[in-house]
Amino acid sequence: MHFIIEREKLLKLIQLASGIVEKKQTLPILSNVLLALSDTKLSITATDLEIELITYIEMDQSVEAGEITVNARKLFDICKSLPEEAKIEFVTEKNWIKIKSGKSHFNLVTLPANEFPSVEESTWQLEFFLPEAILKTYLENCYFAMAQQDVRYYLNGMLFEIRDSQLKFIATNGHRMALGTCSNVDSLKGQSTQVIVPRKGVLELMRLLSEGESNITLKIGSNHLQVKTPDFLFMSKLIDGKFPDYSKGIPKIGDKVIYVEKESFKQALTRVAILSNEKYRGIRLLLSSGAIKIMTNNPEQEEAEEELAIDYQGPELEIGFNVNYLLDVCNVVRAENVKLTFSDINSCVVMEDPSQEDYIYFVMPMQV
Repeated sequence: MHFIIEREKLLKLIQLASGIVEKKQTLPILSNVLLALSDTKLSITATDLEIELITYIEMDQSVEAGEITVNARKLFDICKSLPEEAKIEFVTEKNWIKIKSGKSHFNLVTLPANEFPSVEESTWQLEFFLPEAILKTYLENCYFAMAQQDVRYYLNGMLFEIRDSQLKFIATNGHRMALGTCSNVDSLKGQSTQVIVPRKGVLELMRLLSEGESNITLKIGSNHLQVKTPDFLFMSKLIDGKFPDYSKGIPKIGDKVIYVEKESFKQALTRVAILSNEKYRGIRLLLSSGAIKIMTNNPEQEEAEEELAIDYQGPELEIGFNVNYLLDVCNVVRAENVKLTFSDINSCVVMEDPSQEDYIYFVMPMQV
């Protein structure tokens, strides 16, 4: 294999692929990326056996086609260290790849391309299309509610539910839930399915997607999700499990509705949280006529309290929450105000962005 490429073009491809490669690998070849040159198309493939990413670019010319695997971290560090606008030449020779740029020369050991694993082929059952920016936005507005390393493995991911031309994104850790609804997806008419995309797959997809408005192709199979854009082909294994019936976690609409200025609410929560219990992160909200108080204390008997003015004239309610869960929702609300709907001390608070009807968030109360 022999080719010459501009540093910026190659660096972009390697950066996209680098997130897939784990730092600690049981198989040495999983620390590598697969370089493949065919005609004038260069592709770089990375996998951890659960996720596979192929990034590609059209070359001005191809000197000699071929394929080889090389250590991802070393290749990235070399390209990053070279001057901007540098041209980089690659030549393979037996078990080595020679990298040249100006007066810089590197020899890296390689492993055979035929030993590089690939995610098993899947039988695609459903194919649909979405604008790239739309998918990115829904993932970004819901991902934070996913569980991390929960023994209930099916919560360590995001549910994609397709029904009635709608694509719903649901994430929960059992104590809070994010629900996004993308309606009127024409390519989903008559389709119905549920799949769970693992946490790493969701996070990597968010990183890869851009704000572009062009349609991308999504395919769902029995074991995999595939996303194809002009820049990459992404494939993730699905979690084999039964996602809980999230509709049972949706409470009846409460009768205590308030609107609070988002930035003031965030800052007050952040300040009060300083003295919350470091393990449980509990704070109390006291809803009363014309005001909402945010309070906490800790095992050292330290206390903090903030008060914000609100337009509310209903009955009093004091209820506890994990402050991080409230802050996470505030961080994705784009409007100036955040809407909170309460029912009683045993029910979820419903949090909404008044400017975004497609999203709704639920946070379970806790004893503080």
